Amino acid sequence: MEGGAGLSGATQTLDKALFRQALGRFATGVTVITTMVGEDVHGMTASAFMSGSLEPPLVVISIARKARIHALIEASAVFGVSILHAGQELHGRHFGGQASAECIPGFTAHEGIPMLDDALASIAATVEHAYACGDHTLFLGRVRHLRVTDGEPLLHFTGNFRKIG
Repeated sequence: MEGGAGLSGATQTLDKALFRQALGRFATGVTVITTMVGEDVHGMTASAFMSGSLEPPLVVISIARKARIHALIEASAVFGVSILHAGQELHGRHFGGQASAECIPGFTAHEGIPMLDDALASIAATVEHAYACGDHTLFLGRVRHLRVTDGEPLLHFTGNFRKIG
């Protein structure tokens, strides 16, 4: 077994760097979370996304309270989830804070909920509930629209983008 337990003594203090490293070992898909306020589309790259329920159809996103999009989702009460395909690493970087003039994203809106064009899958949701979760908020969204295409996913593992194979 590599590394340490990450907890020290009776105080049970967690080593934050080790915690982050451990969570980075969980390979995830890459999404771009979007919302619209007025005429402006706002987005951020995220891997903290999961299904919530099949009946009714619900999804969950986890957004840091300090993220700019957090207040925008609270205000709009809607969000889009675009699951990126293997050829969309530039989009992942662009919405992850590494803006690029080469990346000119297109959006399609469903009932005012923007989603990236050409994503592997796109989900439009309205916020049903918001739950405080440490320094994040879990937004539970009722799915209003889906769009699915075929292809290979873009993955995130140990802080890097990866592809299957």
